[in-house]
Amino acid sequence: MLMLTLGASDSLRGIFSAIFSSHFALNAAQLGIIVTVSYIGNLVFLLVGGNLIDRCDKKRAILMLTAIWGCAAALFAFTDRYSLLLIGMFFSMGASTLLNTTLNLSTQLLFASSPAFFVNLIFFVQGVGTTASQSLLGRFASDFSSWHSVNRLLLVLGAASALVLWFGAVPEPKHGDAPRPAKRQTSALKNKAAWFLIPVFGFYFVAEHGMMNWFVVYSVQGLGMDAAKAADCLALFFGGIMAGRLLFSPLVDKLGMMRSMRMFSAAACIVYTAGALGGEKTIFLWALSGSLLSVLYPTLVMSIRLYFPAQQVSGAAGTIISAASLFDILFNFGFGALIDAVGYRAGMMVLPAGMVIFTVCFFLFCKCCPERDESGAA
Repeated sequence: MLMLTLGASDSLRGIFSAIFSSHFALNAAQLGIIVTVSYIGNLVFLLVGGNLIDRCDKKRAILMLTAIWGCAAALFAFTDRYSLLLIGMFFSMGASTLLNTTLNLSTQLLFASSPAFFVNLIFFVQGVGTTASQSLLGRFASDFSSWHSVNRLLLVLGAASALVLWFGAVPEPKHGDAPRPAKRQTSALKNKAAWFLIPVFGFYFVAEHGMMNWFVVYSVQGLGMDAAKAADCLALFFGGIMAGRLLFSPLVDKLGMMRSMRMFSAAACIVYTAGALGGEKTIFLWALSGSLLSVLYPTLVMSIRLYFPAQQVSGAAGTIISAASLFDILFNFGFGALIDAVGYRAGMMVLPAGMVIFTVCFFLFCKCCPERDESGAA
């Protein structure tokens, strides 16, 4: 229930971007600040919150983060000020990102016999929330009152999730003699794989998150499309990501992580770029590229353990993903100003450029960092 709620919540910025623009009389640069603030929240919560969570039990951490997210949702549901919207975005997206990470780690503790299946299952459920909200709200969200109504519903679902969890139990991991997280994060940067993976993750974030946050407003204001059709295309993109993570996971197991990512990244780059360059004529192709992107992010995260010692993997992942989130922050900080300067049609081409750079960086990573087997041997 919580993953479904978070999936819907995370997609609201892109769906309501046009409504924010008209309701608060925002230009593209001011619209970009909304997205930028949310990714600053991601960065702060990942860097600071990760260390705090290691010092308290998982159940208490999840309840605490759900409460923070709920306070942000309450701001969305009951206030009507641009400044409070920004504050809410910081805490909502920061808490949601850290909640997502904590829930994924806890899944391995709750379902020890088949953690991979349940990790994919909760990603799938989160995708259901994202896709369904994009399709339904894209059709029926007409004004700012819809924003209030949707967040009130999500607030109820979040409270219900917390109530269920309150009466449940979450087992704790056994830390053993592993080094403290802060030391692991510092030493991770001594591995050259980290310096390749940071831009790989960063440009991937630009390509995927740029679609979530800017696709609808680009389609409506840049291409003159109907809002419902634009929302359907975005729902198709994230629906492809949602379904592909289940459908293609056996293929990843069969081909191996690195080989499958080379294949999917090359195919995704071709389809994504071709779909973006053709405007409205090929926008359906752009939407279909989501199915090829589907396995890249979770497989990239899993592949980190092939390049770092076992006791360093969690710290390395936190460092790499936190640093990569700076790409999101810088992109959204400058993207709104770029749109104001050159227009949506030209400015949106930054996204396929990001996809191409991601693919080039990933192939360079594969060439420069020796591929290792599942045991971690070179």
